[in-house]
Amino acid sequence: MKISPATLAALALAAGSTNAFAPAAPTRSNSSLNAVSKKDTYQITLLPGDGIGPEIMSACKEVLGTLTKKCGFELEMTDALIGGAAIDAKNDPFPDESLEQCRNSDSVLLSCIGGYKWDSNPRELRPESGLLKMRKEMGLFANLRPAKVLPQLIDASTLKKEIVEGVDVMCVRELTGDVYFGTPKGIDVVDGERVGYNNMIYREGEIERIARVAGDVASKRGGKLCSVDKANVLDVSQLWRDVVTDIITKEFSDVELSHMYVDNAAMQLIRWPKQFDTIVTGNIFGDILSDEASMLVGSLGMLPSASIGESGPGVFEPCHGSAPDIAGEDKANPLALILSAAMMLTYDLDRAEEAALLETAVEAVLDEGLRTADIKQEGDGCTLVGCIEMGQAVAAQLEKIEVPVQV
Repeated sequence: MKISPATLAALALAAGSTNAFAPAAPTRSNSSLNAVSKKDTYQITLLPGDGIGPEIMSACKEVLGTLTKKCGFELEMTDALIGGAAIDAKNDPFPDESLEQCRNSDSVLLSCIGGYKWDSNPRELRPESGLLKMRKEMGLFANLRPAKVLPQLIDASTLKKEIVEGVDVMCVRELTGDVYFGTPKGIDVVDGERVGYNNMIYREGEIERIARVAGDVASKRGGKLCSVDKANVLDVSQLWRDVVTDIITKEFSDVELSHMYVDNAAMQLIRWPKQFDTIVTGNIFGDILSDEASMLVGSLGMLPSASIGESGPGVFEPCHGSAPDIAGEDKANPLALILSAAMMLTYDLDRAEEAALLETAVEAVLDEGLRTADIKQEGDGCTLVGCIEMGQAVAAQLEKIEVPVQV
């Protein structure tokens, strides 16, 4: 999915709205969203992954089936392997056939990966290695995670209402560089003891392109961008700060740029989160801060994300992990994956109106007082439901919603 200013305008608009949320390779259109050309049938690769992944994917498929039937288009959804499931079946956390299927799709929907079962495997045979390979091979360099507090769930946050009410933060995380991908890396024996090392490295061009994404996002939101680094001790962060400053100053004069050290940013997200509009940071800092920002909302189970590149399909996934401790118990929250599907409809499939219907249905379910365990509060008067029932409830709400004529 090619990033354009118009695409990023749509991202910003969505973040500020009430709804917070192997054929030949597809031809991408030059539409305002730079999605595939709008059509009657789309090829979607589903990556159910591990843990609760298959459960939430099943719920999401039911919802998407209801949506497509109601709106008169089709999603031809084909499963592929990634993570622990791929290791068990193919001895590879992201087999080449999965990569090719993803590349040749109109879009990719991923549940979650990982689990205790594979934690002791060699690094190359751990589920997370498959995720890193997918991001690198598909050129998914920008991860966008909105963290917007919904009125229905404000009491689910562990922070005081006056702290989180009105919070609306977009975290733009660089996804294919930094210490996760830098070389050399490894574990060696030096002077008779093991030494582990990784390389925190960024090229100027990698910083420039993520800075432009963040600048576009910020310019279409509140016009404020905070770049997070550790320039007081890290040379790579000093380069980051210099390049971000140069790009934003020269190309986004309407954006108010500030800088913050990562340790202070972690504290400020809890102390006064409403000071932030758009945050841009590197891979490892973004991994940590975006999870922290998501908890302002009350649960990772509510938050979608988009991983996008300069061309080709994006990958849309919830922010939460695979939760192997509740896998198979019908306790998982499928809403983040459903909202990720809404992002997919908007930014890869040129179906923004249908995405809005999906988001409206999710909010209607919350208004109805249905809650999975992760967002249920003692004494809230809401009804505890499981994964299956929550998916069915969203589908039922879709059936009730009147479809606009233009859809």
